[in-house]
Amino acid sequence: MKLARITSAVCITAALLLSSPLLAAKPLQYDDVFELEFVSDPQPDSSGKNIVFVRNWMDRSTDRRRTTLWLSSADGKSLQALTDKNTDASSPRWAPDNNRIAFIADGQIHLKWLDSGRTSQLGQLQQRPANLSWSPDGNWLAFTMFTPKSVKPPVALPGKPEKADWAKAPVYIDSKQYRADGAGYLQAGYQHIYLMPANGGSAIQLTDGDFNHGGAISWARDSKAIYFSANRHADWQAKPLNSEIFQLTLADRTLTQLTDRNGPDAQPQLSPDGKLIAYVGFDDRKLAHQANRLYVMNADGSNIRNLTEDLDRAIDDFQWQANSKALYIAYDNEGKGVLAEQAVSGKRTVLAEDLGGSSYSRPYSGGQFAAADNGLIAYTQMHTQRPAELAVINKRKKQTLTSLNDDLLFARDIGEVEEFWYGSSVDQRKLQGWLIYPPKFDASKKYPLILEIHGGPHTAYGPHFAMELQLMAAQGYVVLYTNPRGSTSYGEEFANLIHHNYPSQDFNDLMDGVDAVLSRGFINDQELFITGGSGGGVLTTWSIAHTDRFAAAVAVNPVINWFSFVLNADMYSYFSQYWFPGLPWEMPEHYLKHSPIAHVGKVNTPTMLFTGESDHRTPISETEQYYQALQLRGVETAMVRVPGASHALHTRPSNLMAKPAYIVYWFNKYRQKTTP
Repeated sequence: MKLARITSAVCITAALLLSSPLLAAKPLQYDDVFELEFVSDPQPDSSGKNIVFVRNWMDRSTDRRRTTLWLSSADGKSLQALTDKNTDASSPRWAPDNNRIAFIADGQIHLKWLDSGRTSQLGQLQQRPANLSWSPDGNWLAFTMFTPKSVKPPVALPGKPEKADWAKAPVYIDSKQYRADGAGYLQAGYQHIYLMPANGGSAIQLTDGDFNHGGAISWARDSKAIYFSANRHADWQAKPLNSEIFQLTLADRTLTQLTDRNGPDAQPQLSPDGKLIAYVGFDDRKLAHQANRLYVMNADGSNIRNLTEDLDRAIDDFQWQANSKALYIAYDNEGKGVLAEQAVSGKRTVLAEDLGGSSYSRPYSGGQFAAADNGLIAYTQMHTQRPAELAVINKRKKQTLTSLNDDLLFARDIGEVEEFWYGSSVDQRKLQGWLIYPPKFDASKKYPLILEIHGGPHTAYGPHFAMELQLMAAQGYVVLYTNPRGSTSYGEEFANLIHHNYPSQDFNDLMDGVDAVLSRGFINDQELFITGGSGGGVLTTWSIAHTDRFAAAVAVNPVINWFSFVLNADMYSYFSQYWFPGLPWEMPEHYLKHSPIAHVGKVNTPTMLFTGESDHRTPISETEQYYQALQLRGVETAMVRVPGASHALHTRPSNLMAKPAYIVYWFNKYRQKTTP
């Protein structure tokens, strides 16, 4: 972990040094991934004077992302560590008295007293807690926690001698959701809500039943009830999105359901005056992309109102203002993270358009914020040249409080990022893209181009820092990334242009982006390369079957066979209902039509495949099918398997380094001999 800030004098000295050609900054190196730091989960106290946040850093010795808690004054003049770097700490939450901070470390709840500086563990939990929430009176902490359920196997084998060394017993599985990406095969049990005294003690289970109770917990103003979201319907496993809002009174454990519709209702927040509940959700129409709207209702569940139907953007997060008349909301618009003020009466005012920066590996949108009672908003601030920093909006003025990556920026030349728009050849829609230029870019020369495609497919790229793409640019490539049809942050209609039709014209949108860049004159059209992960891997394998313009391709954790994917992916209940018009055996022609494997006979492009061996979202069996098909056809191909890696390949810093290194290795093999 590095020093928090560089003084003005040092920055001036750095600028002078960089002006010397002998000391000019070098392009990014692969192991610079271990130099990255970023801010997450900023939490101001209720007075708006201090902000606690999670400082994320990369540990070379353990090859892990590590987390510590830091405290900043609201003006940025004071910055100090709250927890030791040897202990991973996360989820800081202020007590109502602003003197205590609850947080999670080593799978347990801890409490920090700011007046004494002392820290203590509260209780002894058997599982890791999440979603910490203080009661308004400061006496209790509510949280969610996985609760194992004892399940006896239906068969007991006889005849085992004492101390005999038999094979491990077979595992009997009969649950619909039995594995998850990043977690593997799941232990029997459910998420439940618990209560713990803030002065320490045993955890008290509040919910029961064979249902999962996760997500945000909101308290009644008198600390006598809580509000939460859960899918407690009898068919919850078959209809995974159909959650409702519940009230649970603590004294008698009375459970009251407040919403009732076909669709998700989630993240309930009671207004400060106790009269209204805000929450997000939508009416389920079985579309591939359905945007969360922000609703408010009376505390008893009556008079439900939709506040953001006219916005046509998915609400990612929200928080009540202290006056109960408006809320702060976060959403993505054209790749950028937006913070806005949403009045209950309907008026909406944009406050900032630079929320984000927490992805750091690829330029995905997404950020976090929280507000104090005095209106100060602390948030993660995006930038194309660095991961998320801590920023505040105070009296409508913005200020950046941290500069965690100044040392990296001093030592390395980060590629410049340019936004541009271009037209679709399919329907003349305006499409958005970005270019990352290699260091010392010279428009009079010819450069190789990498088209990098986002996953999802219902996600969005934007003007955010992206270490993987920056590392490719540092090797002398111009990197292009775009938001083709199907991407979010442009409205539901744009996202659902590929509903039951994926891949399709999104391929044309990508090629139009390549053509728009070629027209500028600085790209060698014989050195075009294509790559992407997950949904981007789908479009990579689809593209090379529909054009031979690319000199080489790298498909990262792709889906190439929708039939096998739906029957192997961890979220098969969701994918089969929302991405397809029927089950695989009911309409195999539809599944095959949109599967890259059906078009593999047209592929001539040298192709590398790169996938985690523990990927349960797009299982490595997809990669293996495509690899073997290309081998049978005699197409130049290679397969890179990442041991222990899930769908989130960048979780380990060394894998974040390995992915662009292998991509560049493969593309360099197929470059022309002359380089710029």
